[in-house]
Amino acid sequence: MQKRPIIAIDGPAGAGKSTIAKLVAAKLGYTYIDTGAMYRAVAVRAIEAGIPIEEPDKIVELANRMDIRFEQRSGRQAIIVDGEDLTDAVRTPDATRLSSPVSAIPGVRHRLVEIQRKMGEIGGVVMEGRDIGTYVFPNAEVKIFMTASQEERVRRRCLDLEKAGIAADPEVVAREINERDLRDSTRDMAPLKQADDAVLINTDGMSIEQVVDAVIEIHNRRIKKCCSG
Repeated sequence: MQKRPIIAIDGPAGAGKSTIAKLVAAKLGYTYIDTGAMYRAVAVRAIEAGIPIEEPDKIVELANRMDIRFEQRSGRQAIIVDGEDLTDAVRTPDATRLSSPVSAIPGVRHRLVEIQRKMGEIGGVVMEGRDIGTYVFPNAEVKIFMTASQEERVRRRCLDLEKAGIAADPEVVAREINERDLRDSTRDMAPLKQADDAVLINTDGMSIEQVVDAVIEIHNRRIKKCCSG
């Protein structure tokens, strides 16, 4: 049986990666893997343990001890860490703020990339993050780089926070997005950037359905090309 492809979706915060990746995975019958939630989970555990970002070695030790997996619970995908459901905890503002500096710690990244590669080794996955097509799976069959204007990304992030019952200040959100973009694109290990062979999708002015259809069309073209080749 031929291995099913890996779809790598990269892009900055607020570009719509998670929403699109979930829907694409559901339509294709693939497994959705949210790598950002994994870094957020490490951030949650660091906060709980009282470990500051200034002590990266301790955070690496923490990450190395963590058992991280994804499961379907109550009709949604849950991130399970050491048997505990952290799905809601990883979406708090504190976890969001700490996840980017945590992801820049090489030891943490090595550990989580190891887990991500194991999750995707059998194929048939839609994995989204910031370095999937460039570092985690540089040979992924389908690579998408998804982006949007800053205004649109801020608007989406504010909506997400409000849906979670968290007050959102657009100016604060814009500043946090700018800071995260800078950290993600300038970190030494696996910085955020578009892979040379990734297809760029700017989601401004596109409906969710249009973006999903665009990704699936790219996937189908790639599969057809591979099969005919």
